[in-house]
Amino acid sequence: MIEQLLSTPLTELVGVRHPVVQTGMGWVAGPRLVSGTANAGGLGILASATMSFEELEHAILEVKGRTTAPFGVNLRADAGDAPARVELLIKHGVKVASFALAPKKELISKLKDHGIVVMPSVGLPRHAEKVAGWGADAVMVQGGEGGGHTGSVPTTLLLPSVIDAVDIPVVAAGGFFDGRGLAAALSYGAAGIGMGTRFLLTRDSSVPDAVKELYLSYDVNGTVVTTKVDGMPHRMLRTRLVEQIEEGSAVKRLAPTVKRTLEFKRTNGMSWLDLVRDGRAMKKSQGRTLAQMTLAANTPTMLKSGLVDGDTTAGVLASGQVVGVIDDLPSCEELIDRIVTRADEELRRASSYALRLTGGP
Repeated sequence: MIEQLLSTPLTELVGVRHPVVQTGMGWVAGPRLVSGTANAGGLGILASATMSFEELEHAILEVKGRTTAPFGVNLRADAGDAPARVELLIKHGVKVASFALAPKKELISKLKDHGIVVMPSVGLPRHAEKVAGWGADAVMVQGGEGGGHTGSVPTTLLLPSVIDAVDIPVVAAGGFFDGRGLAAALSYGAAGIGMGTRFLLTRDSSVPDAVKELYLSYDVNGTVVTTKVDGMPHRMLRTRLVEQIEEGSAVKRLAPTVKRTLEFKRTNGMSWLDLVRDGRAMKKSQGRTLAQMTLAANTPTMLKSGLVDGDTTAGVLASGQVVGVIDDLPSCEELIDRIVTRADEELRRASSYALRLTGGP
């Protein structure tokens, strides 16, 4: 485990040694991966969207039992029980609350009043400006290279535009996997990097080994962005199942959609009223149609089939394009150590090009 080599607004804000964030991937970012990241000096973020309220509290306690380092929890801002989950974070002294969508102003204020760092994910400069105006402490911005729900603008264009729009720390995500990427992000003005696929492909990840090996077999053209899984642009591995979904008609997808919605309802202990409330919130916050909201209930169950059960014939596998340049399964400590060491080397090398630093004319 290496000492701190890089001090950024992110490390100072959160109290971690290294400016590396493990993102809150559903079914992947559980206590083992989060604590592994935290103990290695990065910021691990627990994924709660696929957990019931009771499961989330159990997971938080498990992480706290595995590490004394700061960690975060990712929340669904539009979930019906979001206020109750915020209370849970306050109760257990979680350091960071991250959000996939912009949280309400009142939630941001409540979290900040209890010393919790608020870091929403954003996809456009205006979204960053909005949450910054509401008091968010930092934002994470993901470019189109990223896995899961993603946009179309690449990180190299989106990142500087967001950095220029706000005066709070910006964490860059989408396309990062090594120290060169961290050095590049810091050079842009980011405070750190967020990685999902790279952390999924570590020994500390609970994803089945056979599924990890499948990921490692793909090249940079092995992902596809589709809207047919949950109605929103979603980057995932180009498996046979995904190809079938892409080729199938809406009518053919109807029965499996209903079946998976019922499965999601059952496994999360949700009532029909809960589903309706969440659907209304989703429609209001994201402008989704009824068909898209129905599809959205598919995603957790389909991801669980692949990422937890290891059934790639029935499940989908979210993935960033970086999957094509990853070829090993390090521990979180090995991964973060080499990323930070390489970034430090690259920044020092780049600084030697500045003539005023080397005494040149």
